[in-house]
Amino acid sequence: MSSAASRLSHIVAATGGGGGAAGESNESPQAASSAAQEDDGLSSGDMGYRLPPKEIQDIVDAPPLPVLSFSPNKDKILFLKRRALPPLSDLAKPEEKLAGLRIDGNSNTRSRMSFYTGIGIHKLLDDGTLSPEKEVHGYPVGARINFVTWSQDGRHISFSARVDEDNKSGKLRVWIADVESGEARPLFKSPEIYLNAIFDSFVWVNDCTLLVCTIPETRGAPPHKPSVPSGPKIQSNESKNVVQVRTFQDLLKDEYDAELFDYYATSQLVLASLDGTVKPIGPPAIYTSVDPSPDDKYIMLSSIHRPYSYIVPCGRFPKKGELWTVDGKFIRELCDLPLAEDIPITMSSVRKGKRSINWRPDKPSTLYWVETQDGGDAKLEVSPRDIVYMENAEPINGEHPEILHKLDLRYAGTSWCDESLALVYESWFKTRKIRTWVLSPDKKDVSPHILFDRSSEDVYSDPGSPMFRRTAMGTYVIAKIKKEDGNTYVLLNGMGATPEGNVPFLNLFDINTGSKERIWESDREKYYETVVALMSDKTDGELSLDQLKILASKESKTENTQYYLQTWPEKNQVKITNFPHPYPQLASLYKEMIRYQRKDGVQLTANLYLPPGYDPSKDGPLPCLVWSYPGEFKSKDAAGQVRGSPNEFPGIGATSPLLWLARGFAILSGPTIPIIGEGDEEANDRYVEQLVASAEAAVEEVVKRGVAHPDKIAVGGHSYGAFMTANLLAHAPHLFCCGIARSGAYNRTLTPFGFQNEDRTLWEATSTYVEMSPFMSANKIKKPILLIHGEQDNNSGTLTMQSDRFFNALKGHGALSRLVILPFESHGYSARESIMHVLWETDRWLQNYCVNGTSKVDSVSEADSENKTLSASGGSAAREGLNPEGFSSLPRSLMW
Repeated sequence: MSSAASRLSHIVAATGGGGGAAGESNESPQAASSAAQEDDGLSSGDMGYRLPPKEIQDIVDAPPLPVLSFSPNKDKILFLKRRALPPLSDLAKPEEKLAGLRIDGNSNTRSRMSFYTGIGIHKLLDDGTLSPEKEVHGYPVGARINFVTWSQDGRHISFSARVDEDNKSGKLRVWIADVESGEARPLFKSPEIYLNAIFDSFVWVNDCTLLVCTIPETRGAPPHKPSVPSGPKIQSNESKNVVQVRTFQDLLKDEYDAELFDYYATSQLVLASLDGTVKPIGPPAIYTSVDPSPDDKYIMLSSIHRPYSYIVPCGRFPKKGELWTVDGKFIRELCDLPLAEDIPITMSSVRKGKRSINWRPDKPSTLYWVETQDGGDAKLEVSPRDIVYMENAEPINGEHPEILHKLDLRYAGTSWCDESLALVYESWFKTRKIRTWVLSPDKKDVSPHILFDRSSEDVYSDPGSPMFRRTAMGTYVIAKIKKEDGNTYVLLNGMGATPEGNVPFLNLFDINTGSKERIWESDREKYYETVVALMSDKTDGELSLDQLKILASKESKTENTQYYLQTWPEKNQVKITNFPHPYPQLASLYKEMIRYQRKDGVQLTANLYLPPGYDPSKDGPLPCLVWSYPGEFKSKDAAGQVRGSPNEFPGIGATSPLLWLARGFAILSGPTIPIIGEGDEEANDRYVEQLVASAEAAVEEVVKRGVAHPDKIAVGGHSYGAFMTANLLAHAPHLFCCGIARSGAYNRTLTPFGFQNEDRTLWEATSTYVEMSPFMSANKIKKPILLIHGEQDNNSGTLTMQSDRFFNALKGHGALSRLVILPFESHGYSARESIMHVLWETDRWLQNYCVNGTSKVDSVSEADSENKTLSASGGSAAREGLNPEGFSSLPRSLMW
């Protein structure tokens, strides 16, 4: 964790409604005028935006709950208020697509940023309750708020605010608010100093000073695009370098784009005091991060510079690290890394040179970093593979960096405590191995040793992660806990995965002996509780167990998340929030984590949801929507482990499949679809086989239980889940009546240098790429499929043309299909008009081809007849809705 990042106090988002404020309407005229159109016989033309049924609208438009932010001293809480779903006009604002970024040129920020609408301040009283809210005030009415941060002493908060007028973004100004009064004022006296938030924005250097990335005051107008290009666009590889890159989007296209990138991304650093003093620091540059040392004497600056690339995003551009004093004196250059176009696509490959340069949070001004010894190429066998170094900000007498530790796997981070304790992590994707080393960083006579050596896939063996306390310098280090017996322990916070589901825990762990003592555990029967933060961290040194205080969240299947304070030794819980249920109309839904088995013996799980009031004896089997996303594993045992908790609250986002509980569907959410490649076997070489086997097991289970009508089961997914959906309709037509595929990639020859976790190229694994691509099996898809895609998708690999070309292939074979392209939307959808239309399209598809569709048995071709019959475990009887044994697995409360 960097020093700058560690200064930010803990922020938690309250779970709940995904959408807009109740009663607020962003409905477009097109949506209003077209809402009364008939659903049947629709053409593929533009019909305007539509609205889903009211029962779905009401859930999506539920008021969003605030985000919580705790003060450094844990005595105050900010309630950061959020707005409804944004209107499409927000997304329609002009943006520049440069070097992998999307930039709002008018505000000089990343485009499509979410924001807060207000800030409320609550004191955390001695009894654990909250004081009445005090609103932060003084900034412009209707301003969009971002980058809310606490000063180190907790007396002030800083934030950016911008006001948009005439549907045009305004530039961002930095504001300071007094926490005691709530009064806000601009940081800069000059109204002409604006924030540049393309990369970093601002950071507190001490209690009364901020370092701010500003738009250079001498900057003129944006560069003008020449009407006639100066020459052709040329890329060359005459040196025969091996350069393999994935399918990145929004890249620079020419020199004009490069000039635009320079224009918008260049910042002037300014040191600004609360008394109005302003001092420029360093020359203008494209600063990507500014990181003060823990003692506030130095600033580590990271910047990128030319030459740029047309084939990789800005994260791989040449990168420079420099050290400055906080008053603006240049000390030295830390590194200058070249353009990194040639990072191998093999998983665990990295950039050459110094990386992960950070401040030690337990020292005033000591740097640490890692350097690869294999040239960053994971295919090479080298020992050691990575070396971790550290040195003082200003080395004395030309001293060389000190080797902290040598690693044979890839460096994965460090957790610092003090001179006698640090935990260094290393991992290797190919084997899923992860190790934790114990180091005494400043004690040369103590040898490092391995604390944990395990598989990252083995969630049952996960010992948990250390909890951190705040230091007097404002950084965070591993918390040490002292018991009455005088012994010292660290706190390990774990998810507690078990075959019955997650049971989060808090352990006292002895680093030296490996012994552990459980001091807190989630309720197993009804609730799901997690430790969110350590609240008793106001002093340096060891914490007494008797003074331990934690913030915990608590939820159940029917009760939404609330936050509690728990104190030792009594372990009393005090509830500090009382958020309303985000969708009370679904408060009595039924949820069960079900377990079943694939034909090859792999254990699978899923969350089964049933509508409120569902009575199996009266209602019989329901139409069912199966929604999932495949995952890759190296072992059957790991793939079969249970992840998640049966007691988690069913959060329903704006495009969640759980919305169709309000339409009387059974929902099988997240059925595990493990794609396993044990030993030297590559998982994707048996992708289709394992995908179909997992889907067959899921469908058989819900049919056997009698809750899903075997002829009315739809399948859907987003991104890689859309890829899954198309493959299932092609290779398992006997299972599903229709499918919904959102923002997918369907032709793997268009992602020839890897996708997901596949790191072989198309030329190395041609048959795998072809066989996995549903585009190549478009002639086999006979079931109705709805394709949805954002017109401005910027996700690697999922170009919008993937859906366009797949639809043309389907149409060319006469498939019942529909393609919906959402203007201005990216990989995920955000505008209210777009989301409501997606829900309308999905609901129409499900009603027409699932609820009221032709029987699957009738629609399957003779050539597929051998695939029609489901498992003999109740399938045909359940089809008639008459077999009471089909409901035997439901609780008695649902048997009335």
